[in-house]
Amino acid sequence: MKKYEEITGRYAIWRGVITEGFRKWQRGEKVYHREKERISLYVSDDTKSKWLKYTKNNGDLTISKLIREAVSYFIESKSIETGYSLSKLNPQTISNISHTLKEPLTSIKGYSQLLLENYREKLNDQVLETVKNIFEQSILLEKKIINILDNIKVESDYDVLLIEDDLATIRLITSYFDSKGYECKGVVSGSKGLEELGNTIPKLILLDIILPDLSGYDICKTIKSDKEWSHIPLFFLTAIAGSEVEKNLPDTKADGYILKPFNFSDFEVIFDILKKS
Repeated sequence: MKKYEEITGRYAIWRGVITEGFRKWQRGEKVYHREKERISLYVSDDTKSKWLKYTKNNGDLTISKLIREAVSYFIESKSIETGYSLSKLNPQTISNISHTLKEPLTSIKGYSQLLLENYREKLNDQVLETVKNIFEQSILLEKKIINILDNIKVESDYDVLLIEDDLATIRLITSYFDSKGYECKGVVSGSKGLEELGNTIPKLILLDIILPDLSGYDICKTIKSDKEWSHIPLFFLTAIAGSEVEKNLPDTKADGYILKPFNFSDFEVIFDILKKS
């Protein structure tokens, strides 16, 4: 039994029961090595022999690791060759890609886990090893998808993010910026504003203080305390008394404010910032 376990890296006895793999080994049947010979399940003996020779000369390199390294190299080389970046995709495209990848992966991961948890003792060693490999690889793929797609900060496709609950004001300001050659996107609540920042980084933020869900002061503190957002110029756009707003500027770290009702000349400071960005 000890010799079998040393050669194959498998258990001869599992939970007090002699494994099917050990019985096959005793009968002289072929038993695949856990890591290096997994490829034998899918290729000819000649190809397997070449692969084992390659891995022997190149260290502990499995098929799974080779595929991951090859894919990573391909993505990196293509990015350099074409100058293409995932960050140039719009948020909806990234969301669609994430959904397309995660939906089938959920079934693959779920069913393989179900087999391992509820039917392990009914599976022969070869099938069990394959299911375990599928489950392990699905976890690695899940982490890869999350690391690549879920953390992408998309390059801004507009200039100004306006967080303002009054639709008439949103229409007025977006039209005004458009007339000046700048694109402004308006959202009607603080939570939607923070959600938008999770998808794309604007050049500047205009933020109302009185909002239906969150205080503009608290939103500003959240933005200015985040390492990825703190550099974005942020101006309050509010009907609150100027003396009250000024009193809160040091604590919120806002870059300035514009009071309602405003004159369009009040936005000159905004355009100066946009021209420099």
